[in-house]
This record gives sequence, structure tokens and C-alpha cells, in this order.
Amino acid sequence: MAEEIRAEIVGNVLQVLATEGQAVDDGDTLVLLESMKMEIPVLTEIAGTLSRLAVAEGDVVQEGDLIAIVE
Repeated sequence: MAEEIRAEIVGNVLQVLATEGQAVDDGDTLVLLESMKMEIPVLTEIAGTLSRLAVAEGDVVQEGDLIAIVE
């Protein structure tokens, strides 16, 4: 079962901490977003493989934008 991880806020992609193909565990931080001078970690809620990373450092995401897919 795949999990689509989407942005919950509007923000800038400050740092990408995972790579496509990487094994991830529940609670791992995939990306750090920056919004209003705060750093917000984007976490996965399932263990699996990061099959798609849809953002890069410096990107701007809107609420609901796809960040990653974990399978």
C-alpha cells in the first residue's frame, strides 16, 4: 500500500533528507519545510521504500502539493 505525503502548509523546501529508493521507517523525516521562519519536518507514517520524491531544495510548495510517495 502506497502513502502519498502531501504538504500541510505553504512553505519552502529547506532541506531534502531522503533519496528515492531509500528504505524509510515510520516517523522518519523526509524533508524540512520552512514557513514563517519555522522549520517543519515532513514525516512518513509507514515503513517502506521512498519510491518518488517530488520536491527539491529551494522549491516552494502549496498546501496539498505532493512531496513524496512511500510504498
